[in-house]
Amino acid sequence: MTERLLPILMLVVSNVFMTFAWYGHLKFKAAPLLLVILVSWLIALPEYLLAVPANRWGSGVYSAAQLKGMQEVITLSVFAAFSVLYLGQKITVNHLIGFALIAAGAFFLFKAPVSA
Repeated sequence: MTERLLPILMLVVSNVFMTFAWYGHLKFKAAPLLLVILVSWLIALPEYLLAVPANRWGSGVYSAAQLKGMQEVITLSVFAAFSVLYLGQKITVNHLIGFALIAAGAFFLFKAPVSA
């Protein structure tokens, strides 16, 4: 069970770091861009320290396509929460429909191949 859950948990935490690295600076638009880039790199380092082993270990249980599909769903979930809670932006019905379509794509990555 750990070999299935640990990569997922690590991807969730890594996505929190990456979302802050990519979008956290939007609350600080007056900050110099170079400073924002440097701080973002520092925030992104823990993301890589989690994402790379998560994918390495996860590849023992999941295919690369499944890992990528999970990553996209996790990214959207973390981003949606971040957008509302940190940036104070609203998630619209159109956003939810778009996210649901991406999640549906990830769902099919875990289904058995369809016979022709």
